[in-house]
Amino acid sequence: MTTRLNARIGDVTERIAQRSRPSRQVYLARIDAAIANKPARKRLGCANFAHGFAACAAGDKEALREGTGPNLAIVTAYNDMLSAHQPYARFPDLIKEAARAAGGTAQVAGGVPAMCDGVTQGEKGMELSLFSRDVIALSTAVALSHDMFDAAVYLGICDKIVPGLLIGALSFGHLPAVFLPAGPMPSGLPNDEKSKVRQLFAEGKATRADLLAAEAEAYHAPGTCTFYGTANTNQMLMEIMGLHLPGSSFINPNTPLRDALTMLGVRRALAITALGNQFAPIGRIIDERAIVNGVVGLNATGGSTNLTIHLVAMAAAAGIALRWEDFADLAEVTPLLTRIYPNGKADVNHFHAAGGMGLLIRELLGAGLLHGDAQTVWGELDDYAVEPHLDAEGAVAWTPAPAESGDSSVLRGAGDPFQPTGGLRVLEGPLGRAVIKTSAVAPERHTIEAPARVFHSQEELHAAFRAGELNRDFVAVVRFQGPKAIGMPELHKLMPPLGVLQDRGHRVALVTDGRMSGASGKVPSAIHVTPEAAAGGAIGKIRNGDVIRLDAPAGRLEVMVADDVWARRPHAEADLSASHVGVGRELFSVFRGAVGSADEGAAIFPTV
Repeated sequence: MTTRLNARIGDVTERIAQRSRPSRQVYLARIDAAIANKPARKRLGCANFAHGFAACAAGDKEALREGTGPNLAIVTAYNDMLSAHQPYARFPDLIKEAARAAGGTAQVAGGVPAMCDGVTQGEKGMELSLFSRDVIALSTAVALSHDMFDAAVYLGICDKIVPGLLIGALSFGHLPAVFLPAGPMPSGLPNDEKSKVRQLFAEGKATRADLLAAEAEAYHAPGTCTFYGTANTNQMLMEIMGLHLPGSSFINPNTPLRDALTMLGVRRALAITALGNQFAPIGRIIDERAIVNGVVGLNATGGSTNLTIHLVAMAAAAGIALRWEDFADLAEVTPLLTRIYPNGKADVNHFHAAGGMGLLIRELLGAGLLHGDAQTVWGELDDYAVEPHLDAEGAVAWTPAPAESGDSSVLRGAGDPFQPTGGLRVLEGPLGRAVIKTSAVAPERHTIEAPARVFHSQEELHAAFRAGELNRDFVAVVRFQGPKAIGMPELHKLMPPLGVLQDRGHRVALVTDGRMSGASGKVPSAIHVTPEAAAGGAIGKIRNGDVIRLDAPAGRLEVMVADDVWARRPHAEADLSASHVGVGRELFSVFRGAVGSADEGAAIFPTV
């Protein structure tokens, strides 16, 4: 598929490449040096090497010890508490079987932690969530550090897990990598109905038993949660950035097609090692074109705002300097093509049935909004405008994506978008920089001007709501929630009361240096405010009654206070000690001390 590239896409890609040239060259030189030492395990001392295959099954041991076939690392985020990751229990056996059939071997190189933001929302453990991404990256590096492998497959789905796995994989950029999804759970209670019960509970009109029943009907089976939050945004990104097989992101778990795609992914990983003729290391696949394709996909689908942080960190791991202004410039030319909850009523299963990733990619390619020549694990992105199925022999085959969407209320073509620009905006002003997800917010609420009400925790806002103090127009300023303060938790506990107040006719908005992620809903929310309050950011100078103007169309976040008054005003302070102990938080003081700002990826690793 050859279409002239949109000029803005080309300009932003070139700008990123120029900005990144020094760091990218250093990164690629490191890859080339590692490639020259292949396969690394053949250089190990005899005792070292013997340790590496001592526990292998008969046949695998001999193949690894004496043979010349490739050895595949399995890095897994399996646990059986997370619905999204429980299906991975079966994957190592499938992977080893496929590797043997392809003349290679596979070993579980290591596991990485996988926490569930759904379990920790509003709880103390959520303050470890963002930092878990960098722990996962470190764990991935430890898993691969044995130098026993020619390629790797990565088993991970959810919020911080895929970004952490990718950052770790890029630190071994000389190894080919295929990400193997597990797929979404079947549709349960519609997400909008679940949300209504949450709001009723917040108003005292539903019992806890009612709420639990609704949540259990929504989250009811193995697989990823079906709304378009960070987990499913991750899956879209891994496909549009070329690390999944075509069309594999949203096939349900434990189905014949899912298993066939998993085993084919293994064969592909073994086919693209340095031992063969189709060498495709991950550090070469993730280049400036892949990063831009990811940002375009994020905007075109109204994906999770978490990725405005994670994509910056992932790009940096490949020596690429991605900036928030790149997101903003790409959003201006990227149409919104999907309506998936919370941006609509449909879930990801409906999106897949309407044409899914193949139709989405074809439409974006046809509009010149993607780099079709970007290298992938399967070839080039031009090869991804397809959907998979099983042929008569049970093998994976592909057909072209449907000519038209099966449901235009869920997925549309580039010529008839839901809105002409992407679902994310970057805001700037005297309060610093922030991100807003506009795709889920009614257009008449894209601009809010109202007095501030300042809080230092979600619990303070809930108490004010229960006391009846918030029945008016206001902007909730929830600060000291950033990475340096308390680890930048997601603040979904704020949405039910703010949603109730908005439904009562009040004009309300949220401004915070915390996160809201892909499940952020209909209340306009300026999130990831940076510099954060704990780093001396201007959000720390806001006082109750200050008029705040959130103007998404103009990309502005203003505080209407006279310059001389603002200049004299002291910065607020907060006692955060209670958030630095308990549920392991005391172990993460080094992370809070080292973490960078949100617009630099909120990582403990060096930025570019």
